[in-house]
Amino acid sequence: MPYRTDIAYLYDGSFEGLLCCVYESYYQKELPSMIFNYEEAQETLFPVKEIVTDRTAAKKVEYSIGQSISKGALRLVRLCYFSHMAEREVTILNFLRMGYKIGPRVTNMLAHDTVRAITKTAQNVASESHFYKEFLRFSEYNGVLVAIIEPKNFVLPMTSPHFCDRFPSEQFLIYDKTHKVAFVYQNGEKRLIPLEGFELPEADAEEKQYRALWKRFYNTIAIEGRSNPKLRMGNMPKRYWAHMTEFME
Repeated sequence: MPYRTDIAYLYDGSFEGLLCCVYESYYQKELPSMIFNYEEAQETLFPVKEIVTDRTAAKKVEYSIGQSISKGALRLVRLCYFSHMAEREVTILNFLRMGYKIGPRVTNMLAHDTVRAITKTAQNVASESHFYKEFLRFSEYNGVLVAIIEPKNFVLPMTSPHFCDRFPSEQFLIYDKTHKVAFVYQNGEKRLIPLEGFELPEADAEEKQYRALWKRFYNTIAIEGRSNPKLRMGNMPKRYWAHMTEFME
């Protein structure tokens, strides 16, 4: 029986929801032309099927990816899910369909457009997440550490555990200005919450003093004769500078 292709899927935008779309595709013999979430709903001539998130079904798919394809394939799928890649859901579905047929070697088939696209995207997300572990800067406001980031990809779920491990006894908030989401860590509890707008109050005198000391340290250790702006921008891309203390006005 041929797979039905004249259909679009609508899901809740979660990773579990996406795995349920994969589950639905296989068990109903459907190859959706589009998969989009509630916030990105688009016009389509095809009938739209709403996919209800079922954790049991999602766990089955997640387990099957690791067992039938590979742990590496599951990692690629997770990273790609958090990207800003256009039509990432359909790309992930197509990649998994290949993987279930071919097995573990699918991740090495970089000559194939789908595999190359998902691999490149996953590398980009992993790289950006790593950069934010290095370049994120906190400021203190009334005993709470606060930081703002503007990532291209939704790296907050991957970056935040690093700071939970690093500052287990602190209270902190990281605001993703791009995706309008805040990660809050308080008394060992972790939460991701939607936050449309976020404005920081004026820094107090102590915070300003710490910023000044950090800038002085940064400028003092620099070796003027070995200044290489191009190399610095290669290792520390300029788009990260806006929220880095050493570059703030």
